[in-house]
Amino acid sequence: MLSKETVLNKIQILITNHFSTPEKAFEFFDKDGNGKLSKSEIKDLLHEAEISGFIRGLVSTKLIEGYDKDGDKRISWEEFKLAFDEISTD
Repeated sequence: MLSKETVLNKIQILITNHFSTPEKAFEFFDKDGNGKLSKSEIKDLLHEAEISGFIRGLVSTKLIEGYDKDGDKRISWEEFKLAFDEISTD
């Protein structure tokens, strides 16, 4: 199993290499435009970050558990930004 640090590092690389800002990355993966990333949208992000399909579901669940502050089982822009800020300072 990949460590949290490895997963977050892969996400950071994806965002910094393919998007001009973290907000652009969030908008790209927010396919339905509702301002929140669902589990399936997070799985798409993880796929693009080259996280193995075998563990993508588990990792997406853990990311939601770790960063979903309002308990709606989705990641809002504010929650995404907090996560990205945490990644960027490591």
